[in-house]
Amino acid sequence: MNRLFDHAQIRRHFSRAASNYDEHAALQREVESRLLERMEFLKPAPLRVLDIGCGPGHATGQLRRQFPKALIIALDLALPMLQQMRRNTGGWQNLLQKPVAAICADTNALPLAEASIDVLFSSLCLQWCEDLPGVFNEFRRVLKPDGFMAISTLGPDTLHELRDAWASVDATAHVSRFADMMRIGDALMAAGFRDPVLDAERFNLTYADVPALMRDLKGIGASNADVSRSRALTGKQRLQKMFAAYETHRRDGVLPATYEVVYAHAWGPPPGQPRRDGDGEIASFSVDKLRGSRRSAR
Repeated sequence: MNRLFDHAQIRRHFSRAASNYDEHAALQREVESRLLERMEFLKPAPLRVLDIGCGPGHATGQLRRQFPKALIIALDLALPMLQQMRRNTGGWQNLLQKPVAAICADTNALPLAEASIDVLFSSLCLQWCEDLPGVFNEFRRVLKPDGFMAISTLGPDTLHELRDAWASVDATAHVSRFADMMRIGDALMAAGFRDPVLDAERFNLTYADVPALMRDLKGIGASNADVSRSRALTGKQRLQKMFAAYETHRRDGVLPATYEVVYAHAWGPPPGQPRRDGDGEIASFSVDKLRGSRRSAR
């Protein structure tokens, strides 16, 4: 599959953003809070919970409070984010809780055993993954049969004002391309997840000017990482043209920035249901089940 994103650049952006991320992450905190609410009904309590794209670890800490008997595993592409997660989930008030396991790894290749996770949580991470079918196959691989997954990601209407403003200046990619809800749902079904539920909502953030929006984007590590982006510095004249184009969206003295957030939750399939990889289908069975099949065939 052709790469849409420069993953080394994504890692650099998030590494630089780690120390001041919280100053710019109001939307991220709100979305992860809403996603966590969807997990309050889970019974029985999980034993292993994986937070993919954990960032500075606010959802990680909440997962630890929500499931105090579980081992919480925090995974992120950027090591400085994991270091920030350690600081945010540490402290004397957390001494009686289980320590969080930290893993620095790419979402596309999780260094975890098959069927090792009871609950998989990922908030606003998957928009950086171009191969959704591959990622969901990987999620299914590490999720236990009948395990639970809850995710949020960004939809195609996200930052459409900024995309349109840049389009009036040049044809270069400046804003990431995001998957729509149908594509996400199809990828979940293809990976074998059952009973997927998807919905979307819009958030409208407002800014005094475009530089304030761009500071927030840079502050959360969401700078342009498209492989087709221009490597040259953006000239002042082109920036001013983009600012002027964005000004056509101004209402009531402020500039809007739209975020379309897609939520999804689903259950892992029962034992034995095949999962797909690049070469076909893989079926997993317990040894006891195979032994039972051999006995009954005699």
